Amino acid sequence: MRFAYYQRLSPAEQRLYRQSDTVTEVPLRAPAMLRPRVDSVREALASGDRRALEEATAALGEALTRKLGVPGVAVEVLETRPSDDAGELHGLYRWAPGQRPRIQVWMRTARRGRVVAFRTFLRTFLHELCHHLDFLWLELSASFHTEGFFQRESSLFRQLLPPAPGPNRREAADTGKWSAGTRRGRR
Repeated sequence: MRFAYYQRLSPAEQRLYRQSDTVTEVPLRAPAMLRPRVDSVREALASGDRRALEEATAALGEALTRKLGVPGVAVEVLETRPSDDAGELHGLYRWAPGQRPRIQVWMRTARRGRVVAFRTFLRTFLHELCHHLDFLWLELSASFHTEGFFQRESSLFRQLLPPAPGPNRREAADTGKWSAGTRRGRR
């Protein structure tokens, strides 16, 4: 399945899109070894301490990029998500020439200022990390939101966080995918 914007891409971009779509997994050797890092992210998020969350998330990012043999990425955790009429921005990946790639993720909702759900935060971080991996692991010249992209994100998520015994409604909703990247509309 191709998302609607595919038709607006140039022929070269369509080739990259199709190439991205063919890779559906990011295999990790011994992902269980990363779970203490994931637990540190969970604990830091629950504490509401932005600095601790940034350190824990950066450590997870460093461990993942090292495992995958790609250069690292700077991680910045910010407080309240920016929002506009289109919704809230959950995360952002930036890479400018001559600069270190950077992931930004927000830890609080725009509307109520509440700390976001752990699974949402982790999935957002992994989403942005997948953009980084598109450039440096898959060596693509662009990173598109393809079905393969979202499958790679889910692949990492499942390896780092095995299914809970009985997810509640909110956790089940947190595992859903969104095709507009890391910006969701208000509900």
